[in-house]
Amino acid sequence: MGMAIALRELHRSEGHLLHELLALGGRHRDEPEIHHVAGDLALWSREHVRELAATGPRYGLEPEDLAEDGPEPLGGTREDPGEPLDTRSDPDLLLLADLRRLYRRAAGVSLDWELLGQGAQASADTALLALTQRCHPQTVRQMNWADGMLKALSPQVLSG
Repeated sequence: MGMAIALRELHRSEGHLLHELLALGGRHRDEPEIHHVAGDLALWSREHVRELAATGPRYGLEPEDLAEDGPEPLGGTREDPGEPLDTRSDPDLLLLADLRRLYRRAAGVSLDWELLGQGAQASADTALLALTQRCHPQTVRQMNWADGMLKALSPQVLSG
């Protein structure tokens, strides 16, 4: 049962990361690197969601169990606690806030991949372990991209 919960939580969080990436690219169309790279990175999450859904039946999960509006089994919340920055009037601050949110989301997904990988290893599920070893590095790259963009953009935005 624990593996099913971890799989369902990862599917949910990966879906949220996908939406976060698509929203970022859509909100910042005037920033070509943000717009295009976010769209490219979203393809990885889309594939992860698909592969996790295909894995679900091995753990007794049906498609409706993996629906995005399902319960949050590990006690997470759907609501973002809010951004402390006043982003309404400044598109640069909005971009920083969006990148911060994306970074936090990707970090959570990375942790979920780690947990699932540990469970797969403990249960000797080589197929699931291979999936985590294939997908987790892509999530780390998503997180690192957001981190790099924050480091590149924040000095000018925050001091200007």
